[in-house]
Amino acid sequence: MCYLKLIVMNKNLTISFDEKDLEKYRKFAASNGLSLNALIRELLNKVSKKKETHWIEEFFQLADEAKLSSKGKKWRREDLYER
Repeated sequence: MCYLKLIVMNKNLTISFDEKDLEKYRKFAASNGLSLNALIRELLNKVSKKKETHWIEEFFQLADEAKLSSKGKKWRREDLYER
């Protein structure tokens, strides 16, 4: 078992990988012009950003699929908040 230590915003993070897998990951990173550290950082950034905005995309997809219509009705702000 090999350990990889990453520096994340001046914080250390230790991740363990099997030696065979670690070599495979290093080769993949190098073939993409990245260090393994940079590859992991990039992947984590993409995953975390995707989750932040995923709900927005899902909302618009569901709205489009609902095929609802106002049938031309227009609302005024006062009508929407009428008590």
